[in-house]
Formats: sequence, structure tokens, C-alpha cells
Amino acid sequence: MQKSRCTVLSGWMGDASRFMIRVNVFPSVETILHCSGWLRQGLVAYYRFRMLQVIRLANSGLARAIAITSYILMATNVSAAPARTPNRVVVAQIRSVLRAQQDAWNRGDIEGFMNGYARSASTVFISEDSIRRGWETVRARYRQKYSDRAKMGTLNFSDIEINLLSPDAAVVVGRWKLERAKDRPYGRFTLIFKRLPEGWRIVHDHTSAATP
Repeated sequence: MQKSRCTVLSGWMGDASRFMIRVNVFPSVETILHCSGWLRQGLVAYYRFRMLQVIRLANSGLARAIAITSYILMATNVSAAPARTPNRVVVAQIRSVLRAQQDAWNRGDIEGFMNGYARSASTVFISEDSIRRGWETVRARYRQKYSDRAKMGTLNFSDIEINLLSPDAAVVVGRWKLERAKDRPYGRFTLIFKRLPEGWRIVHDHTSAATP
């Protein structure tokens, strides 16, 4: 592809032509703007804005550069917008699911705890060196490993961070800890929540325990 030259506006005072600097751009600015639709919008401004019409009479190149540069800056501001952040309603809904799980666990209710997971064959639970698939399989794992109240202990979730991936998906990271008579295991978890007809539910759970 052949390089082209364009004029970039670098100042605004006195004789504007003194502030026009020649630079090489690859690919050309016009090619980039044409592909994204900005060139067309910039040229519309070039021919319609009254201020630019006045400038165009004295220096058409300057007016054209102002119009196109303005649209570049506008597009840059849009593309540089911060990443999607969860709104308060979503955060509250997801925290409510986690709180309900914690409360269910602490009263010895495995079934209630499992309500936080999507009742689907595609639900995934990863822990240690094993992957379990399906809501029923995950429930069986909890029942087997925590068969009585002494083994369940008291659960606490903390350091919870919620990030919205889309209007219907979120990733949650946090810390878990069990208070038991003989030990206090703890670790970290990463959860993927999905918005389902029944509300936000966990579809992917990766939980790890810290080394004692």
C-alpha cells in the first residue's frame, strides 16, 4: 500500500498557515475515516457549519482539517469510554444470591445453597484437579463432602468484586472461609453469573482452597 500525505492542524492563532505541519501517515487518514464513516460526517460539517464556511473562504484546507479533526476527537472520546460497569440493581441482585447461599449453608441447607446455581446440565464446578458438569453432579459433590453440620461449619464470603460482562452475564471473584471446630479452611473463587428467567444464577464456579 502506498503512503500518502495529509495535513494535521497543530495550532490556532494568527496566520493559521504557519501552524500547518506536513506529516506522513500510513495508511492515509482519509482511508481510515472513509472506512469508519467519519470522513463523510466531517465533510458534512465542512460544507454546512457557518463558522467553517467563513474559514473556508480564507483557507479551505484549514476548514476541512478542523471538520475532520473534530470528528476524530469525538470518535476517540467514544472509543475511550470506560469499560462497562455494573449498575446498582445488578450488583444488589447478585449479592443477594450469594447472601442467600451463605445463609442456606449456615443453617445446614445444601438444597437452598444449590439454588444459587443454574439448574442445567451445562453448569460447571471446578475444584482442585476435577471438573464436574451438571447441577445434579455438583449437588452430589456437596452432599458427599459436607455430609453433616460439623463438616459444613460456618461459611463466610468476603472481598467480593462484581464485573458486568454484558447485560446478561457477570464475573464475580471473592474469598470464602469456613469456621469449623477443628480447622478453618479458606480460599478464593471465580464465578460466572448468567441472567436467567428465574434471576441471576451461577453457571461456572471455579473454587480453590489455600494451602494450609
